[in-house]
Amino acid sequence: MRRVLVGMGTCGMSAGAKDAYKAIEDALAARNGALKGTELSITSCLGMCYREPLVEVRENGSRIIYGEVKAERAKEIVEKHLVGGQVLKDWVVYSDDGKGNIGGSEKDFLALQERIVLRNCGVINPESIEEYEATGGYKALEMALHKMTPASIIEEVKKSGLRGRGGAGFPTGMKWSFAAANKSDVKYLVCNADEGDPGAFMDRSVLEGDPHSVLEGMIICSRAIGSSFGYIYCRAEYPLAIKRLNVAIADARRKGYLGKNILGSGHDFDVKIKQGAGAFVCGEETALFASIEGERGMPRIRPPFPAEKGLWQKPTNNNNVETYANIPWILVNGAAAYAAFGTEKSRGTKVFALAGTVKRGGLAEVPMGTTINQLVFGIGGGIKEDRKFKAVQMGGPSGGCIPHTLGETPVDFENIPKTGAIMGSGGMIVMDETTCMVDIARFFLNFTQEESCGKCTFCRIGTLRMLEILERFTRGEGAVEDLDKLKALGIQIKEASLCGLGQTAPNPALTTMKYFMDECMAHIQDKKCPAKSCGLLVQYVIDESKCTGCTLCAKNCASNAIRGKVKEKHFIDDALCIKCGKCITSCTFGAVLKE
Repeated sequence: MRRVLVGMGTCGMSAGAKDAYKAIEDALAARNGALKGTELSITSCLGMCYREPLVEVRENGSRIIYGEVKAERAKEIVEKHLVGGQVLKDWVVYSDDGKGNIGGSEKDFLALQERIVLRNCGVINPESIEEYEATGGYKALEMALHKMTPASIIEEVKKSGLRGRGGAGFPTGMKWSFAAANKSDVKYLVCNADEGDPGAFMDRSVLEGDPHSVLEGMIICSRAIGSSFGYIYCRAEYPLAIKRLNVAIADARRKGYLGKNILGSGHDFDVKIKQGAGAFVCGEETALFASIEGERGMPRIRPPFPAEKGLWQKPTNNNNVETYANIPWILVNGAAAYAAFGTEKSRGTKVFALAGTVKRGGLAEVPMGTTINQLVFGIGGGIKEDRKFKAVQMGGPSGGCIPHTLGETPVDFENIPKTGAIMGSGGMIVMDETTCMVDIARFFLNFTQEESCGKCTFCRIGTLRMLEILERFTRGEGAVEDLDKLKALGIQIKEASLCGLGQTAPNPALTTMKYFMDECMAHIQDKKCPAKSCGLLVQYVIDESKCTGCTLCAKNCASNAIRGKVKEKHFIDDALCIKCGKCITSCTFGAVLKE
């Protein structure tokens, strides 16, 4: 049997995977059965988002994965590879002959990873429970139900060293033990899939690519803490993830993995999907609980903690998607095998979303303790156009900017906080010298200010005051004393806010002042943006040695700021220039410059 798989995750489909699938389907049909024995199917995101759409051909234990497969290329793969037996080497991004020989232009991207959470993503059809079972799926659940006690499950998770992958890094086994210890007629289980950090898409990809691993992890947890019902809180902006979750839930019920008397064990558990409206604050667990209950998503005062009084004031355990997806692997392979990865206090692996100016943008799973440089240059392939690596933003709006000089910092729960950032859920935005760090801080403060629920005065008003200061910087209207105000506001907001959103909102601004003070001072004192990014602090000029007088820039200037006759040198009147940049994109000779 030969199988052809098309990567139909959100990233693949946005790049044209549907057209590639249709082209292959039509080409196979046109052969009138000549390619009998060739099965066309789907998979999801392999993590190699930068080379989507991906098409894989499997035969006799070998794998050939083609990248950037548009419809025309898809047809050629059918004709030359499937019919003619010719591997189109120039298009191969990854190959494995089944005998240990790995090849392809992107082989390093996968070779440098340890895939536990992503073990099935891009490998199986996420809408087929049979394919999940064929990889050993639900074997861990059978063990948990028939060979382990609730206490032994929790002990195994504790021994693994697994810590919550949603950002806080609290020991998972300990968290489960708290919920298990609280007696109640009803206990709830929650999966937080409300992934809201800009540039983060780890949870979405897991739910799209391997939803059963999350379900299995949740069912095992329900057995451990004594819960009979759970919720998956997934933002409505993830329609494909929700669709595949619904398919997985229905199939799990059909197979007896969900519902009453699961696998004849006497344990009952079922789940329901709750679609969130995209409020970032609902990533905070008590705000998430309020949303499930039909109330406005606002954080609650703790204690009591959720393990005692959570959803509807009942004992509740809440973990994120990635945390639950680790559980089946841990039970099948053993706590020691999982703990062998990572560092002493940060065990296992972590999934990261590489975005920004990195060459290989996508998903990568690496052992804890992997350095920033290894992620950016080893897996990420370095900076686009070979520009200089400047910084990474980690932890999203709750994180901070880490300069390239700290590139050897291990990425784990101990070392990243020392920089002033946090690991967060795994978003990593890579920046080069064209990125203005002041503007990045402004962007994230704008995000958190808009997403603040408004309950805390310091968060509601304090983040607005910080944002106003940063906006003045980007307009060249700041004063040196504003830096002290910015720092004081940041400290006060961190100390006085109720939830994690407010407590971490100042981080982008505080780390920018810590590591990029020279850039801040350039905006304040020189009224210049060193990255040439802040529009109001940039002057557009025409290099007379390159100008041919073609008039394209003048014709496209919305403010009539460009002067000059046909075939004569042109110049820009800075008093009339509105800094839109249209002149640069219009000029085909590279004569327009930013200063």
